[in-house]
Amino acid sequence: MTEMTNIDESLAVCAGQITAAGRKSSNEDCIGIRTPEGPPLTFKGVAAVIADGVSSAEAGREASESCVQSFLADYYSTPDSWAVETSAKAVLTALNRWLYSRSHRATEAHRGYVSTLSALVLKSHTAYLFHVGDSRIYRLRDGFLEQLTHDHATRISEQDIYLSRAVGMDVRLEVDHRKVDLQVGDLFLLTTDGIHDTLAVELLTRTIEAGVDPSSSLETLCEDLVELALASGSMDNLSCQLIRVDGLPPGDADQLQNQLGRLPFPPPLEAGLKLDGYLVEKEIHASSRSQIYLVTDLESNQRLVMKTPSVNYEDDPEYIRRFVMEPWIGRRVAHRNIVAIKGTERRKTFLYYVMEHLPGPTLRQWMSQHPNPEIAEVLEIVDQLIAGLRAFERRETLHQDLKPENIVFDERGVIKILDFGSCRVAGIQEIDAAMDSDHALGTARYTAPETRGGETAGIRSEVFSLGSIVYEMLTGKLPYGEKIETARSARAFEILEYVPSHHHNPMIPVWMDAALRSSVSLLPRRRYGVLSEFAYDLHHPNPSYQTEHRLPLIQRDPLRFWKGLAALLAVGWIATVLFLAR
Repeated sequence: MTEMTNIDESLAVCAGQITAAGRKSSNEDCIGIRTPEGPPLTFKGVAAVIADGVSSAEAGREASESCVQSFLADYYSTPDSWAVETSAKAVLTALNRWLYSRSHRATEAHRGYVSTLSALVLKSHTAYLFHVGDSRIYRLRDGFLEQLTHDHATRISEQDIYLSRAVGMDVRLEVDHRKVDLQVGDLFLLTTDGIHDTLAVELLTRTIEAGVDPSSSLETLCEDLVELALASGSMDNLSCQLIRVDGLPPGDADQLQNQLGRLPFPPPLEAGLKLDGYLVEKEIHASSRSQIYLVTDLESNQRLVMKTPSVNYEDDPEYIRRFVMEPWIGRRVAHRNIVAIKGTERRKTFLYYVMEHLPGPTLRQWMSQHPNPEIAEVLEIVDQLIAGLRAFERRETLHQDLKPENIVFDERGVIKILDFGSCRVAGIQEIDAAMDSDHALGTARYTAPETRGGETAGIRSEVFSLGSIVYEMLTGKLPYGEKIETARSARAFEILEYVPSHHHNPMIPVWMDAALRSSVSLLPRRRYGVLSEFAYDLHHPNPSYQTEHRLPLIQRDPLRFWKGLAALLAVGWIATVLFLAR
């Protein structure tokens, strides 16, 4: 029996739980609640898990304990940038495979590691439910107790129930997933069948309402439910958990920024100025949104780059949130092909962050210096870009502003992706929906059409940006010409025409052009959904693409066919007129 209270500026909950063997000789149920503090509370939330080991399986107790302990440990070990659903399903998939494999080992095949599982995660203003089997999750709101999960069981007789789904039962696990909104005062109840098969919903509701108030002990109320179920004739193990929402994060736009720490904007920095142990050498770049300085760390004597926010946005909460998130994102997507964020234990007096110094050139400068590059040289750069983008993807993060100016070579020629100001992080969207901007981010000429309207096709939107850059590296042109930069409406995109890359650079094989065409398709569904597939098709002839380009021109590109035919007819008509005139 445990009761926990957590009060944080992000979330306030009170929880109690109990598990008992009841009239059985052993307890095959297992329960657990974790209410972290600080960043884990913000980025991962509060988690409660209840599991009921299948009694017909000899290892049911071990299975239920593994479900609860593994979920609570592994869920909080997943990256902060992952969405709740991604984290939970990854953990449950691994857990299911492990239990299933144990059940089918030669030495343990007779035991059966099978358990039900219901997990509840409270994060920001949302409750996330994950459910397999016949344990249950209820929500009491405004006097109404609602069952939020559906039992995966069929009653065969008065005594026998057939469980159709459970963790460890099959090599593949199908998990019910659901999201519901949170309100202050919501009370969530998690139970195993020893409770809910004995106590009707009406009795559960009356008992909970009679025993719950802001000063009541949820642990005592859990004990009351167990005693009531026993008195009502329950013959099974009995477990229940209660989690009450006592406070929610503020809904204003400053919430995330305050969670990560608000500091004043620094003034314009001049050469020779010292700030928090950094010596300002010179200003590298300044725009209306930020300033970039070359600095020297006086402790390590290392040259670094400092980025400071523009005072033009000192009163813009969305800008501040995005700036605060940039170094956080950079540290979590750390990879050799992504600029490294540098940290220090020294106390900061202003809002800024520091990153590694890259001497350049940028990819834009490289393209100017190499107007006719070797295809192999371009592909080597592309492979590094894809490696960096896959590091973002593994953290459920989209860069959203991939362009030659945000790609830089280091002194060894290694490609680095810069600038996290437009990134979209799945885990952060769950905390602060305002971070999901309703206006287009990124640079128009490299941005996918759907992104112009504030939407995203996930990695397919990134593929469009990457494909446009690869096309430009090989040809010096954009795949749809300069008009793509001003296109806004659906009609404006419809009239854009892809120009085959080998029209500009005859050294590009048709199969490689087909891969480029697919990557920059104006329709997301026609683009690559996996970065590695795009990389493979750039290096290897795809037989389907070769077949496509052996088709007649009228089938491959009807518009170009009819334009060409019209031009030929016009030439023929002019020749005929001149002949008759003679």
